[in-house]
Amino acid sequence: MKTGDDYFDSKEFRELLAAYEESVSSGQPILMDADELTDIADYYHYIADDERADEAINQALALSPGATSPLVYKIHEALADEDIEEAQNLIEQMLDKSDPEYTYMQAEVLIAQNKIDEADELLRQEFLNTPTDEHNDYVMDVANLYLDYGVNDKSYEWMMRSAGNNSEDFKELMGHIMFGLGKFKDSERIFNELLDRNPYSTRYWNALANAQFMSEDYDNSVSSSEYAMAIDPSDSESILTKANGLYRLSNYEEALKYYQRYNELSPNYDFVRLQIGICLLNLNQQDEAIQELELAKQLTYDGSSYQVQIYQELAFAYSSKGMLKEALANIDETKELECDHNDMEVLRGHILLENRQWAQAEECFKQAVRNSEGAQNVLLRIIVSLYDNKFVSPAYTLFKKYFQIYGPDTKDGYAYMALCCWDLKKTEEFLHYLQLAVESNPNEAHMVLHHMFPEDLEPQDYYRYMNDKLSI
Repeated sequence: MKTGDDYFDSKEFRELLAAYEESVSSGQPILMDADELTDIADYYHYIADDERADEAINQALALSPGATSPLVYKIHEALADEDIEEAQNLIEQMLDKSDPEYTYMQAEVLIAQNKIDEADELLRQEFLNTPTDEHNDYVMDVANLYLDYGVNDKSYEWMMRSAGNNSEDFKELMGHIMFGLGKFKDSERIFNELLDRNPYSTRYWNALANAQFMSEDYDNSVSSSEYAMAIDPSDSESILTKANGLYRLSNYEEALKYYQRYNELSPNYDFVRLQIGICLLNLNQQDEAIQELELAKQLTYDGSSYQVQIYQELAFAYSSKGMLKEALANIDETKELECDHNDMEVLRGHILLENRQWAQAEECFKQAVRNSEGAQNVLLRIIVSLYDNKFVSPAYTLFKKYFQIYGPDTKDGYAYMALCCWDLKKTEEFLHYLQLAVESNPNEAHMVLHHMFPEDLEPQDYYRYMNDKLSI
């Protein structure tokens, strides 16, 4: 199978892999060195075949105890398991203490413990001992190391120590660093330059699509993903990026198809099951949505970024079917999790309100306000909940007070207030709050009001369009 990795897809590696697998299947001695066996273990790990990866790396260590490359592999495993002591023990088993990998591994253990200054001092000392003609390679290795741990400012700092070069590897690394620093347009520019050189790289198309996605340029992100898929129709990353772009464009029907396609290639990912469920909810297929979200709940785990959202979406789904007990049970599941518990209390109030439990809903809202000491985001969510549950006049009245409190300092809420005014036929106020919405928070304006405007109209043009329309 193609991996998208240049080395793993090369003829050289394919022949090495075939020779290894023939030796294993026939029971013949494996006539390979530790580096070759580590490459094979890396390949198996890359395709998520951890059992065969472990067999290959254990074979490497059995043939060459103390060899650097298989120990580096094991050190990374230990760090992935957050076993710092085991990682340090493995480092000391390296026979060649002069190998730069020995220093890299020491530094990586320090970075994993967030001891950045200590790690950097170690790496700088090693840099001083590095021959001048190897400086660029050393700099890129260190920059990659920091990038792996999301220490993007250090990664960039080290790249600035380089004399620079025009190689694809150097430019690709800089593109990823720019992405990590949140400079998405710079990242996009770099990957466009790389695609001018190599237009058939799925890796570059995916990196470009991700940069465009983060710049909220969803149309072009989808297009870039399609180029990657044209090169490799089974490339799961491009399929997922296209699904995410379509989702952000509110094209739930098409997004659903690509999430399902990704799920066929890479099942058991809680995020994808969650997104399938949300798409189904938006398509008013509640029963199917609940089924998918329950699967997502089975797949998720403590510490997952998506665990709380899965419970939230299940609560919404059950509530939409009038299954109040099940909805509240899912909110209860978040009590012991790391999340905004005031947010959860507002959600509980929203669901009680949706099910006409007015007194209980009011108590939940009051509790959230007390616990948050009147936090602006909590007040905004409560007012939005009132609007969503058709209490338009009370929402309008509370928005008036909300804007009196926060005045010109807030960028949030104007789009929702515009909706209230529209529903209450307060045309002049509607235009006033619409203008404030598009000026202060165009993202919120698009999310809340896009259904009132032509699909291709940008939020900054909403006021002009509606003002012209209402003046006719």
